[in-house]
Amino acid sequence: MYLVGTGKGDITGFKKGVGLLGYGIHSNTMEEIETPLTARAFVFIDEQSKRKMCFVNCELGFITLALKKGALKDLERKHPDFKYDEDNLMITAQHTHSGPSGYSYYGLYNLSTPGFVLEIYRKIVDGIVESIVNAEKNIKPSELQWSTGVMEPEKEVAYQRSIDAYNLNPEVKVKATFETRHLAVNREMTLLKVNEKDGKERGSINWYAVHPTNLPNTNHKLCGDNKGFAATYLEEHFATKGNSDYIGVFAQGNCGDVTPRMVHNPVYPFQRGQWEGKFPDDMESAKFNGRIQFEKAKDIAESSDQKGISGAIDYELMFVNFTDVTCDPKFTKGKQNAQTGKAALGVAFFTGTKIDGPGMHPVVGGLTKRISRVVKLWEKVLAKFSNDDYKKVIERKYRTQGVKDILIESNTRRILGTKYIDRLIVPAWADPAIATFKYFYKKVGHVNKPWTPQVLPIQLFIIGDFALAGFPFEITTIAGKRLTEQLEGILKQRGVNRVTLCPYANGYSGYMTTNEEYQAQIYEGGHTVFGEWSFAALQTKFDLLANEMLKPKEERKFVHDAIPPDFTEEELNHFPFYKRAWYIRQELIRARKMERRGL
Repeated sequence: MYLVGTGKGDITGFKKGVGLLGYGIHSNTMEEIETPLTARAFVFIDEQSKRKMCFVNCELGFITLALKKGALKDLERKHPDFKYDEDNLMITAQHTHSGPSGYSYYGLYNLSTPGFVLEIYRKIVDGIVESIVNAEKNIKPSELQWSTGVMEPEKEVAYQRSIDAYNLNPEVKVKATFETRHLAVNREMTLLKVNEKDGKERGSINWYAVHPTNLPNTNHKLCGDNKGFAATYLEEHFATKGNSDYIGVFAQGNCGDVTPRMVHNPVYPFQRGQWEGKFPDDMESAKFNGRIQFEKAKDIAESSDQKGISGAIDYELMFVNFTDVTCDPKFTKGKQNAQTGKAALGVAFFTGTKIDGPGMHPVVGGLTKRISRVVKLWEKVLAKFSNDDYKKVIERKYRTQGVKDILIESNTRRILGTKYIDRLIVPAWADPAIATFKYFYKKVGHVNKPWTPQVLPIQLFIIGDFALAGFPFEITTIAGKRLTEQLEGILKQRGVNRVTLCPYANGYSGYMTTNEEYQAQIYEGGHTVFGEWSFAALQTKFDLLANEMLKPKEERKFVHDAIPPDFTEEELNHFPFYKRAWYIRQELIRARKMERRGL
């Protein structure tokens, strides 16, 4: 028996003209609200030891270090008796691409906004805190159970979007094809269920791997997408049974290479992406997909095949400097001295996905790739005639990043090899992202801070024989399978039978592919920022964390690599939200239309 509290909070951060987060398209702005966005919190307390931890899931694109820091600050100031800290609070996102942007301290992930938006940041932080406070208010003795269910093959819910990369993995014995891509994903849903002592259902958390990208980059409505609709359907279902307080979380799984889109429609223009869901109406497709997830979650929650959870609550968090990890050879096929490097984003990332949404125009992408390779050749030649320090920097960069065509070096604030962004050879008119970078370079920007985080947290929550592994990346199907098996192999020594992955947790810094997938250098590999051994680094650090958790609390000896840097108010004010010329033009066009209509 545990003490459990459940609560909700409103995180509908709306500001007209601010970019939606996920596609990185300058025209993908919010103009209205389709559905409110919600934070849902579950507080778990061990009755015997009184150890407590809290799991929060938000209807957002991802969580940032800024959000968790802000929430902890508010909790410490207003509710010190709750006693939350980095270790016992896990904040995750369900990854809708139709949520607000502008709440990161790091410049790159505010590009689509563009800029930092204080009112959106505050709304989200306040809503997260509200959900936790509400959960603390209704703590009751409860039973915990978990179960799983597999999506039937005919359910049109999830598809492998990067078949070529997926097929490079040795685990894939039968190569996926376009016709079998619905089977080349993780179709299992895991559900954690909370009941009162009398059996009344209080809530559930489920994890299922599919991108909430039914709504495309032409959408202008704030919305939780398929998982947001699924949560609403589940809560409405239990409300009809007389349980209006039921809280249903639809959390994310290893969905890095998984799309909900299935139909090719060549009528659509390039920039929107020529794929859609079940229906031509994207909102209907999102609801359709959400209903499939809801029905599976309902069936699992109401099934009699449940495994009871009992045992102690335990938790740990470790900050990792992912730019400087030497990987354990058991995760690198025996390769010695396999290392990560400073974050770099490849051209493949900026050209987007063929299914969920293109990025750069192919002509611009091809030109940029050629320039990247010229820069690489030039830097290697220059290094031969430079001092040892420069030689080491260049050697490490290209050794760790491998086959990636580097466009942005976010930790060292360079684009195509130069820190003088205003002199960049690619003109502003060629791509809106380049135009935005040039604008903020002139405005100073975060001159002394990296554009993406390099120090990031990994975390383990354990409730008896059930464990959650939180990390700040989008992990692919096979990488997720490997990590789950690795952690279950370690934690079974302390009685854990099930490990469930919680991506998009406590921060964000791109994708996490296997080394084999990385070599394909398509979208996911281009955004695996710390190099070709990024996943081996994640495995190495989780191996350390999990093995330490086999020991009593007082005997654990792991240490944080570093602590993420603070951003001053002055630095944030250098990167404020501004209305792009595109958006201003659209406002003028709308105003003229309204004027003609006499409105």
